Amino acid sequence: MVRMFLNGQAMRGGEFHPLLGDAPFLGVVRTAPGHRFFSIRDVCPGLLPDPAVDSAIEGELYELSLELLRDVILPGEPGELEFGVIELADGSACFSMVLARGELERGVHKEITDFGGWRAYLASLGREF
Repeated sequence: MVRMFLNGQAMRGGEFHPLLGDAPFLGVVRTAPGHRFFSIRDVCPGLLPDPAVDSAIEGELYELSLELLRDVILPGEPGELEFGVIELADGSACFSMVLARGELERGVHKEITDFGGWRAYLASLGREF
């Protein structure tokens, strides 16, 4: 079992949440300061660790089996994201999907860090989660 920070449509109420099956929900958490957040085509978010900023992003923490991660979660992620390790507000480390190398430089993803999380960003677009 591994801990995974989710910050997009796999969170509770999101369209991909059923893919988690009975994976234990460990709570609503925030990243440690030092993270930026981007919208990928307004379909999913991209987290980017950046020690130059002081922002933290809200998400949900789950305990996933390696099989669920390998067979369900990772194959469904868009190419703009890659598997990574982040730090949470409590100082612990966990897995998360992060903006893939080279994506920031493409300059095509809207920065949404100031919203603090995916739900708040979608609400600003008039979309319910």
